[in-house]
Amino acid sequence: MTAKPPFDRVLIANRGEIALRISRACRELGVSPIAVYGEGEELARHVRACDDAYFIPAGVTMPYLDIPALLEIALRAGVQGVHPGYGFLAENDRFAEAVESAGLTFIGPTPANMRAMGDKVEARRHAIAAGVPVTPGTDGPVDTVAEAQAWGAKFGYPIAVKASAGGGGRGFRVARSESELEDAFLGSSGEAQRYFANPTVYLERYLDHPRHVEVQIFADTYGNAVALGERDCSVQRRHQKLIEETPSPAVTPEIRKGLCDAAVALAKAVGYRGAGTCEFLLAPDGGYYFLEMNTRIQVEHTITEEVTGFDLVKEQIRVAAGAPLSFGIEDIHPRGHALQCRINAEDAGRDFKPTPGTITRFRQPEGPGIRVDSAMEEGGVILPTYDSLIAKLVTWGRDREEAIARMRRALAEFEVGGVPTTIPFHARVLETETFQAGLATTAFLPEHPEVIPPPADIVTSTGEEIGAKTDMVVEVNNRRFIVRMPEGVSLNSHSPENGKAAASPVKRRGSSGTAVKTQGPELTSPIQGTVIRISVAEGESVVQGALICVVEAMKMENEIMAHRNGVVSSLPIQKGAAVKIGTVLATIQE
Repeated sequence: MTAKPPFDRVLIANRGEIALRISRACRELGVSPIAVYGEGEELARHVRACDDAYFIPAGVTMPYLDIPALLEIALRAGVQGVHPGYGFLAENDRFAEAVESAGLTFIGPTPANMRAMGDKVEARRHAIAAGVPVTPGTDGPVDTVAEAQAWGAKFGYPIAVKASAGGGGRGFRVARSESELEDAFLGSSGEAQRYFANPTVYLERYLDHPRHVEVQIFADTYGNAVALGERDCSVQRRHQKLIEETPSPAVTPEIRKGLCDAAVALAKAVGYRGAGTCEFLLAPDGGYYFLEMNTRIQVEHTITEEVTGFDLVKEQIRVAAGAPLSFGIEDIHPRGHALQCRINAEDAGRDFKPTPGTITRFRQPEGPGIRVDSAMEEGGVILPTYDSLIAKLVTWGRDREEAIARMRRALAEFEVGGVPTTIPFHARVLETETFQAGLATTAFLPEHPEVIPPPADIVTSTGEEIGAKTDMVVEVNNRRFIVRMPEGVSLNSHSPENGKAAASPVKRRGSSGTAVKTQGPELTSPIQGTVIRISVAEGESVVQGALICVVEAMKMENEIMAHRNGVVSSLPIQKGAAVKIGTVLATIQE
């Protein structure tokens, strides 16, 4: 007999691969998935995967942040539940409360859970009360730079300045000395205000060379709470995760038990419901310290699913509908090893600058132990408004060595054309002895500059390549070669010396490589985005490498530096201005 579906219809208040992931979970449960979409997304994969879809007009906010519009659609569509996915409103207690007040079910933690654990200062207090170790830090918010400097003088450096709200590495800055503290404080507070409408920050001592280890927990409304093991997320850029794996190569059975017991104790202390992640720093001496709790499903939930066999999104829906957990601690027997690489539309060779544009080729890897979570396809567009994630590439192996071998093969097979991606970066990371030995810490990237590939060819938002070289497939004496042709040089289809030479252009896997060079006095934007900060004024003298402005693109802040010494004779931009690739940001006369 088929079990009764937990809901008839569920609204997915999100987009992209996570919306597609949720729709698949709904299908398996017999629930009808309902999509929402913004401007230009009416044919997106997440929309086509659902039974019905509703357009959200863009108002003063991004459409996926429009709470009144989402509620109106939910009621109009006749859904019983709303799943927020991750990002956007997933950890917004006001949204969860509005959903519940409308007589619907929020598929996630309760508003009270979010208030208790969504604010990092409050979460620290709960962790301390539950006996969970935390890093030394302030007891509450820090309101001024002077206050922060006084704390630093007393407790020392380095200091992490962290936003109380939100997550995902937003509002996080490190000051290694008092001279860096003001910039860190203002940068963290400003980013927190933009992303979470809450500028509140607090301070913690920053640990050098720790591991970033997190524990997946799940709880129901009947007092059951379990931990499903840990994930290691130490390979990061700008405090944002790039590669995740489970189990952590640094976690012993004793440390694992301590981490899992601490996470469950904290979840029970706040009466938690649904999926959540407790994040910890693991020090070189084996000590661990609570960082924060993410009150949502995580991007990297995939690898926990691969080793446990549990569908965590389906479990979210069941638990939100009032069902008890379908598994207990006695059912959790992780098997093998899993890795996830985040394939982003970013140019790692230019400090991971976002590269919005049209995907002209998309060929995902296949074979044993490979999973690709993506809503991308050929002709799909990476919009500058949203996150740069193209796909989550996951591999499973019987052990870590096999999982890494499969990931290296999968990266070699993955073909993405039209925009530079992080595929070459991931391939380089997996080749290092440090990663293969399981020794990567959060300091991995600055300590291994060799993993950063050369800058990729700039691709505009319309897909136009600037200064691109071309790869040609050539057959000589019945043997196939790939030849890289310089710009302006062509290959004849017949050669009297070598006989037949069949040639056709192909896209290089991942990304390809020359840069747009700024020449003369004009400094142009290498990316499309919004100017959020200007650091110089007209008439000011600058040196090469000095910060001119910060352009935000696809949820990332990109510092634009002076390309030469000189005087800023013209500054034709304003804070809040939209810029495109090639827009003149400043004129610097020598």
